Amino acid sequence: MPKTAIYTSAIYNNAELSFDDFKQIVINDYRIGYESRQASLIGRREVLTGKAKFGIFGDGKEVAQLAMAKVFMKGDWRAGYYRDQTFMFATGMSNLKEFFAQLYAHPDIEKDPASGGRQMNCHYATRFVDANGNWTNQAETMNCAADISTTGGHMPRLLGLAYASKLYRQNKELEYLKQFSINGNEVAFGTIGNGSTSEGLFFETFNAAGVLQVPMAISIWDDAYAISVPASLQTTKEDISEVLRGFQRDENGKGYEIFKVRGWDYVALCETYERAIKLCREEHVPVLIHVIEMTQPQGHSTSGSHERYKSKDRLTWEEEHDCLLQMRKWMIQSAIITDEEADALEAEAKKHVRNSQREAWAELENEIKAEIAEVTGLIEGVAQISSSREELQALISGLQTCVDPGRRDTNGTARKVLRLTVNETSEPRKALVNWLKNETERNSIRYNSKLFTNTPKSPLYVPVIAPEYAEDAKMLDGREVLNACFDANFERDKSIVAFGEDVGAIGDVNQGFAGLQSKYGNLRITDTGIREATIIGQGMGLAMRGLRPIAEIQYLDYLLYAITVLSDDLASLSYRTNGGQRAPVIVRTRGHRLEGIWHSGSPLGYILNILRGMHICVPRDMTQAAGMYNTLLRGDEPALVIECLNGYRLKEKLPANVGEFTVPLGKAEVIKQGTDITVVSYGSTLRVVMEAAHELENMGINIEVVDPQTLYPFDTDNICGQSLQKTNKLLVVDEDLPGGGSAYILQKIIEAQNGYYLLDAQPKTLSAAEHRPPYGSDGDYFSKPSVDDVIEAVYKIMNEANPANYPDLF
Repeated sequence: MPKTAIYTSAIYNNAELSFDDFKQIVINDYRIGYESRQASLIGRREVLTGKAKFGIFGDGKEVAQLAMAKVFMKGDWRAGYYRDQTFMFATGMSNLKEFFAQLYAHPDIEKDPASGGRQMNCHYATRFVDANGNWTNQAETMNCAADISTTGGHMPRLLGLAYASKLYRQNKELEYLKQFSINGNEVAFGTIGNGSTSEGLFFETFNAAGVLQVPMAISIWDDAYAISVPASLQTTKEDISEVLRGFQRDENGKGYEIFKVRGWDYVALCETYERAIKLCREEHVPVLIHVIEMTQPQGHSTSGSHERYKSKDRLTWEEEHDCLLQMRKWMIQSAIITDEEADALEAEAKKHVRNSQREAWAELENEIKAEIAEVTGLIEGVAQISSSREELQALISGLQTCVDPGRRDTNGTARKVLRLTVNETSEPRKALVNWLKNETERNSIRYNSKLFTNTPKSPLYVPVIAPEYAEDAKMLDGREVLNACFDANFERDKSIVAFGEDVGAIGDVNQGFAGLQSKYGNLRITDTGIREATIIGQGMGLAMRGLRPIAEIQYLDYLLYAITVLSDDLASLSYRTNGGQRAPVIVRTRGHRLEGIWHSGSPLGYILNILRGMHICVPRDMTQAAGMYNTLLRGDEPALVIECLNGYRLKEKLPANVGEFTVPLGKAEVIKQGTDITVVSYGSTLRVVMEAAHELENMGINIEVVDPQTLYPFDTDNICGQSLQKTNKLLVVDEDLPGGGSAYILQKIIEAQNGYYLLDAQPKTLSAAEHRPPYGSDGDYFSKPSVDDVIEAVYKIMNEANPANYPDLF
């Protein structure tokens, strides 16, 4: 098979520009690239001198990014990684002051619009959600999905951003959504380092885009290393585009168009990107641009020097093939600029970058200085009448002479003063307490807010509509209730799509979508390959572009294959953009109580720990699941819905308003009143608990059963705590491992709801065994809570509280 052709400057021709116009474009490009390099150099120094904590930069990648920026249009999307500062400057999606504000972690979205100081430098994002939850007009802006530090983790989301263009072009029912697309002409640009192409997420995404034929343009920045590891230890043939040659489209089928170009050849880069993106945009053919012979002058990051692992020959080669040096040489040789003019341009660029850096630092520094002045004045007042005056004066002095102080210094000093004067009462001390309280609230907004977008469009604010039942309401399988719910919603909202393994033709393995693909078409209800990570990424990208995706993971156990995308990207999106971006994707799956090690999952412990930023819904039956879908499809935040695997064929009554009634999130429900003990459970184990309740009544024990319905948020009305006020005893029944979901529920009830003070017996948990459940009914019985287990756990608590009335069973 022939090697991938390397595009060179010999084939470049653009007769439409005059030479003077061409000169100005090239010179402006060089200025942007040179300013970007200076930002990298100064940024590294700012870290090494202690003003910033960490730095990672895009030096050595400037010229390729200038070329890419030329073909990036309004409506397009970027999903890249942390080397793309030149591209962001060239497109105007960021600027030098914002670059330095992020480097200094300035917690202000006006200064750092990408993250409000929450992400380390070179992690970019554009804001497309306002404070009221309204979308911006994405078709009229250049758009950047929020970066993450996991260098291949953004690739699945890139697939979704590109797939949205396909849907907008091919599904004419979406033409009304003009603020998100103009006939699907938008290209999704992705960037990735050569080292990260060894990751599974890259290959999964690459294959999926080839199958789907979406306008996705991947640029690989190849500088032959991944930190210290050379390509020889990472990539077969040391050449990723050669590895991927089998994806090249040809007479045998659709695929990719693959390009290879040197990273220091400005003209060839411009021509290559023009060709590649024209094809990608017009024909919706995915393209790969492998940019080779790149350099990284400052090494990977401020954590270390590349001189430790690169040979002298390699370092010499990198110095000679620095892309800006090569571009300058070419400009002079082509009579675009003289040596003197280039020198003057560079001197002016250095001055401009330095001024931008100083302004960004001064803006943050002045805020901190003002706070220091305010708090030291308050502490002075306390010190004047305090018995610890000398210690307080020392604290004031330490704060005033602190090198590069931050808010941790001002707040930490105030807190220490209050500890030292804990036995004193004075008006100045009260003033300091009030200052600290107010500052704590402000810092909570700066550093702890926006785990969810929490706009007026949040699903938490969706009006509650009760289910209505006709007198002759049908009793149907639970799966048929879900099917009716999905049918009604797909009819109501043309932006809803669903996809996953076996979702399309057979209507999912449990028939929730049965018959709906034939009714609504395969663009709206779609089968996918076995590729959990990119199913989530596909949903995330669609949701960011105004569509309402339901992304199905066939079994809860398989959520593990998508967990990096769910946790690193989706769940953290609102927080890491300070509310500037959202992706209201619904992840649909099923779990609990089926038999077998890989089909019986209830791993709520890990889900609750790593998916903060998503609503976690655990409906006990399909009617409740339908109500949750109705709620989520009218809200603007992401969620995971876990249906009960053993509930699809249980009979339920069909609501007359099956597509309209809503189940509120965070609202627990008492499904059985009782007086002796509160039993909290969810999902499939609720049926086990309810079955046990009948035998317990025969034993003289009346349990109250509470279903939290959603684990995040959990019981916002303190229903569990109110139940404990009546029963004073608590059992949590859970199918997760010991200390998993049950520990979370205990913390919420005992600590957050002050349930500790209501107990007259030790709270208990009843969970699954330490191992995964074996296959077979006996395996299920001996590894997950059974009716017998629930009865005996409840009875044991009653025995401990009143052994005379409830003697030992055995």
